[in-house]
Amino acid sequence: MKYVFFDIECACVFKNVAKMCAFGYVVADERFQVIEREDILINPKGKFHLTDRKGGQGLVLPYEYEDFKKYPTFPAVYPKIKALLEEKDVYVIGHATRNDVNYLNLETKRYKLPSFKFSYYDTQFFYMNCENSFSRQYGLQAMAEELGVQFTPHRAVDDAYATMRVCEALCKRENVDVCGMIKKYGIVAGEIKKYNLKLTTSRLLKAYHAEREREKAERAKAHEEFFRFVNKNMHRRKKGGVLDGKVFCFAKEIEDEVSLSRKLVAEIFASGGRYTSRPGACNVYIAREKSGARCQNALSAGAAFVPLGDLEKTLEEK
Repeated sequence: MKYVFFDIECACVFKNVAKMCAFGYVVADERFQVIEREDILINPKGKFHLTDRKGGQGLVLPYEYEDFKKYPTFPAVYPKIKALLEEKDVYVIGHATRNDVNYLNLETKRYKLPSFKFSYYDTQFFYMNCENSFSRQYGLQAMAEELGVQFTPHRAVDDAYATMRVCEALCKRENVDVCGMIKKYGIVAGEIKKYNLKLTTSRLLKAYHAEREREKAERAKAHEEFFRFVNKNMHRRKKGGVLDGKVFCFAKEIEDEVSLSRKLVAEIFASGGRYTSRPGACNVYIAREKSGARCQNALSAGAAFVPLGDLEKTLEEK
């Protein structure tokens, strides 16, 4: 069994375009001994337009951009890349591999070439399973620093080599090999076939999604319960009370704490105040912290911000 670690750099990436300029790979044995490594440079047939993940500050690749004009185009190197990734009895592994596989997919479509067909794994996904943390993405450089791996960012073959060393370090930390890592966390490989991509998944990821759905359902239930209470009692508010003319809106997290939000709204109604779920329609916004889009919407519409503790204190004194 062999491992093929790979990484791709592009001259530009847009929604349906990814003009590849470098395909770096490292072939290693089961002990992570390098058998072969290469940086395949490609003429992207287009200008370089490099941005960071947010589409802002430009990245700088460690290459001379003018040199790419003399390299072969993607169709010329496609057979070699295809043979490498589709070889039998190999584990194909990248970092945030879905992105690179999608770049391959877009280039084959661009040049009207047959689809790739192979399964793949992802060191980023390995790490997320090891940490049981699926709420954020982990960059190769950050993971490499944590695991003591050094490399030159954005040189494709160096990124591929760093991916291999990160994989090796993770396996060492977990006291498994790649096959053992896959079995330990019930990881199912991603796949590309007939221009369609299937994402990697795992036992822990499925549990994470199930928990997210459960929490979402609980929030929806709490939201519904709170507004049933508001709609039922809003017409019973005291006319001419000390809060007459005040229209309150709570942060979402307060609305979802039904025992708290119901108590607060009942006291607001008892003092003549009103309640709205629309932050732009209130004149008093209540939250624990002065942050978030909902808060900003309220403040932009002229609402006063009142910390939750201050409101509770005020209502207790009435």
